[in-house]
Amino acid sequence: MKKILIIADGIVGTHFIDRVIDTYTSENIYYVIEPKIREHTGANPAQFKFFSFDPTSLYKITNILKMEFVQVVIIMQSKADVEYTIKNIRTFKKTLRIIILDMHENSLQDPYIHSVSANELLASRMIDYLPNVPVIAQNVGKGEGEIMEVLVPFSSTFVYRHVGVIDQKNWKIAAIYRNNELKLPTTRTMIHPNDLLLIIGEPLVLKSVYKTIKRELGQFPAPFGSRIYFCIDMHKDDYESIIQMLERAVYINNSFTSSSMVVKVINPGNITLLREIKGYSSKRVDIDICYENVGIESVVLDDIKKYHIGLVIVSQKLFNYNHVRRVLYECNVPVLKLTLQSFENLKDVVLLLTDNRDFEKVSTAIFDIAQQIKCNIELINYLNENQDEKKQVIEHFRSLSSIFSKNIKITELSQNPIRLLNTRENFLQCLPFTEAIIGSNVFSWLSTDSEQLYHNLDRYNQIFIPVRI
Repeated sequence: MKKILIIADGIVGTHFIDRVIDTYTSENIYYVIEPKIREHTGANPAQFKFFSFDPTSLYKITNILKMEFVQVVIIMQSKADVEYTIKNIRTFKKTLRIIILDMHENSLQDPYIHSVSANELLASRMIDYLPNVPVIAQNVGKGEGEIMEVLVPFSSTFVYRHVGVIDQKNWKIAAIYRNNELKLPTTRTMIHPNDLLLIIGEPLVLKSVYKTIKRELGQFPAPFGSRIYFCIDMHKDDYESIIQMLERAVYINNSFTSSSMVVKVINPGNITLLREIKGYSSKRVDIDICYENVGIESVVLDDIKKYHIGLVIVSQKLFNYNHVRRVLYECNVPVLKLTLQSFENLKDVVLLLTDNRDFEKVSTAIFDIAQQIKCNIELINYLNENQDEKKQVIEHFRSLSSIFSKNIKITELSQNPIRLLNTRENFLQCLPFTEAIIGSNVFSWLSTDSEQLYHNLDRYNQIFIPVRI
């Protein structure tokens, strides 16, 4: 997580800190220095650390500056206070990026300081209210966040994806700025690292899109959520299977170092088993037992929001029910279907390519999963099918492979790939979680779509990743 230092005083500084508390990202930790102690309602103690002292005192600020910050934001009323505070910071951090709200037209000769003119900000905002005067892009619209510029980092989920495969519901990529040139994107336009995207849409949707674009590897199950959810239905699985899967779920939870797990038990009927499940309770594992006679559809949607779930784990038997798959699809988070195959000994994450482009939509999540569980990535290309769309997916994965420094294996087959995979001992199959998954399996044998044929590899562990943002 990135550490940001905020030094603020006065009315503007107070409003800025309150705004940060209301809109902060969970990927940052904020260290806030104010001259006076005050109450900060709604501030998460895990993300905000507050200090009250004079930052112009080198002695008092020394301990704070021993930490590594990605940047400092200074909003102070006194010109002298700003200059002395910067001088103190430069005593320890010569190249630390500093953002200041310039209220006094300071002339600071420092290449690592970005000065934001308070007068310019006020003027540019007030000009919106004058008739027949053109406005700059940042002030277009209602000013509520319906227009946003996002810089695409190297490890973004959007890197080397084609605009046409990105599900843009209630938002749209309106323009791309690359090397200071404007590009109007088409469906075949590929997004590159350091592209500046101009996106428009509903403000709440754009906040979610922003987090998705900025997400880096090593954070799965983010951006879908922060916790893992293992649902146990005692009516569906027997004693031995539940214990084996629970042990695997704990192992999986430990593999994703930034997550914790909720074990949801429904239809409890075995007191001995219930007692054993409770024994797994720990700092990283919470046990939640529903004593009512209900199905998974009655609890999972509420729990997804309640616990901020980013990955749901269910048993093979539970996933095979059509109504359960439909509910899990509505959750719009990844679903891991556990079988009795070992998870600890996995070596490969396997993708069975088809002529759709859904794998491009979930590619970064696949790289993230493979990296955290320490598995190789293998793309299997069935040559008897249309190759045009597959070549673009393969090109996309090769590009990501160089960015994430993770090798991929591409296997080309002229024979039935499902028949070949059924001869292997163990692997994790990754699939896009599309509507094809939730349908009946009765006539799916007529299809060549890997999503509809997923049940032919049912004895293997499979993870289904939603394609909708």
